[in-house]
Amino acid sequence: MGIESKYQMKVVEGDNGYVLEDVPHLTDYIPHLPTYDNPLQSNPAYSVVKQYFVDMDDTVPQKIVVHKDSPRGLHFRRAGPRQKVYFSSDDVRACIVTCGGLCPGLNTVIREIVHSLDYMYGVDKVLGIEGGYRGFYAKNTINLTPKLVDDIHKRGGTILGTSRGGHDTTKIVDSIQDHGINQVYIIGGDGTQKGAAVIYEEIRRRGLKVVVAGIPKTIDNDIPVIDKSFGFDTAVEEAQRAINAAHVEAQSAENGIGVVKLMGRYSGFIAMYATLASRDVDCCLIPESPFYLEGSGGLFEFVKKSLREDGHMVIVIAEGAGQELLAEENSHARSEQDASGNKLLQDVGLWVSQKIRDHFEKKLKMPITLKYIDPTYMIRAVPSNASDNVYCTILAQSCVHGAMAGYTGFTSGVVNGRQTYIPFNRITEKQNKVVITDRMWARLLSSTNQPSFLSTKDIVEVQKGQHPPTQLLDGDNNDSETSGKQNTSMA
Repeated sequence: MGIESKYQMKVVEGDNGYVLEDVPHLTDYIPHLPTYDNPLQSNPAYSVVKQYFVDMDDTVPQKIVVHKDSPRGLHFRRAGPRQKVYFSSDDVRACIVTCGGLCPGLNTVIREIVHSLDYMYGVDKVLGIEGGYRGFYAKNTINLTPKLVDDIHKRGGTILGTSRGGHDTTKIVDSIQDHGINQVYIIGGDGTQKGAAVIYEEIRRRGLKVVVAGIPKTIDNDIPVIDKSFGFDTAVEEAQRAINAAHVEAQSAENGIGVVKLMGRYSGFIAMYATLASRDVDCCLIPESPFYLEGSGGLFEFVKKSLREDGHMVIVIAEGAGQELLAEENSHARSEQDASGNKLLQDVGLWVSQKIRDHFEKKLKMPITLKYIDPTYMIRAVPSNASDNVYCTILAQSCVHGAMAGYTGFTSGVVNGRQTYIPFNRITEKQNKVVITDRMWARLLSSTNQPSFLSTKDIVEVQKGQHPPTQLLDGDNNDSETSGKQNTSMA
């Protein structure tokens, strides 16, 4: 069934243009809830912390670069432990569910939620919902203990399993009530978070004392507002292996061409950062930047130039790039969707490889050696690297702190290097994309020395100040210059 949210913003306005996009709290709809002293006060691990708890009024700005006369702007609630909690540790019965595609770090997040609940708050009743949202229907659960999850971060995938779709809000909330669950931790992408928002609304409608907290997951790094998504660093690092293999193959043959297809349905962040990190890529093609094959300034001309100058070249292409070219060529292609509502893409890697072969070998009678590599499932199935493991730990701990403090209907995310609680709707309202008029894309073009492939129409629009359709709207902090940066501040 479709997922429709009627999520209502909770906005606090202050002086000088200050706006806090707050997240809901249990007390918004359940008055007179008892509070308890936070167990962290007696936790030896936190005895070294100068300030145990985050001030209730602490917020984090979405935009960190401002002019001297700028208003104070949009803020989110700062994450962290609060002095008072709204759950007695003995009464907490939590559950964790993972949904959507695989991503490095899923097991790390599961592990750290379990460990945080147990070691920091003394919660020992944590259920794992197996098989994504469908697991709520089938009542497939496992008891998650610190001992059980201790080593799972060393494995790829998710020990809970996952699935797409299968979202029946009524059945899910019925199951939550039947199990006596009062904290729900949901790990997944924008579709999953939309589902989490609907689950929160139904729980609120029923007046249940149940927290719904999300941790955003996408290997493509296309979730807005947050600095980056977990698993992205690992994906870029793993993509280097495929690019290196393509470079070795291309360099070892006369007129050698290596083509690597990377993940990126609508956003080309993996392809862009893998290209910048590699330094062996001659051309990077992403969904946000249209390209064409023939004619002056086209891909074929650039390939021919590169082969003449260097004798070989490497092309990286994101899976969502060039789909409009495939659609023009194959008008009978069906617009199928997966269970999450994502359009099933045609294989642009195979298509562009065959187009290059046909052009050079048949049309130009120029012998080439082309090797095509598609590491898609290798990249998303590996365990997370050191950077992502640290990041997952921080996200999970912040999420648990928020849930225990009674916040609900929120996603745990990093904004400008600080842990925050973000309303669901801000995470799901649109997708983050590479801005092709941004400095980061210019850095890539400078690194590869490839043409921009912008059409005459695109160039005229840029000259007139009319940004191409991929330009993000003002107010977005998540431009491509900052999206892939590492932010591991515990604050």
